[in-house]
Amino acid sequence: MRGPITAYALAGLCVLATAAGAETAPGGLATFRIVALDGTDAIPDPLTDKPGDASAGAKVVANRRQGNCLGCHQISSLKTESFHGEVGPSLDGVAGRWDAAHLRMIVVNPKHVFTDATVMPAFYRVDGLSRVRPEFQGKPILTAQQVEDVVAYLATLK
Repeated sequence: MRGPITAYALAGLCVLATAAGAETAPGGLATFRIVALDGTDAIPDPLTDKPGDASAGAKVVANRRQGNCLGCHQISSLKTESFHGEVGPSLDGVAGRWDAAHLRMIVVNPKHVFTDATVMPAFYRVDGLSRVRPEFQGKPILTAQQVEDVVAYLATLK
């Protein structure tokens, strides 16, 4: 696994960097890599060597202590879950609007895609954030594998 996104992701070039104490890649993968040289708001390569699991991703999306996506979004395939939000757009059909690379960036660092005006949190970024409680400093909301699982689940919402 690669480390959480640092403030470098906010620059014109989108760079992933391993933060101190963060997850590291199996086999010692490089700690820096360019992910969006072409100016797109996408992370083309998975954050892990293990493919995302859509069923695990659905659990993260619905979990109020992890993704909590339902706090803001509605998702028809999770209609048995309570209290779907109305702040964000419905995620029904999101796979028809965004490919996996763009979905990954949206989950990792939505402000890079939607500007600083979005209220959606960065789920896999640790630097350049404000109002983070001390016990959560330097820790992403989701692990790299959870990000990949969420992306795999979102990719099923056609």
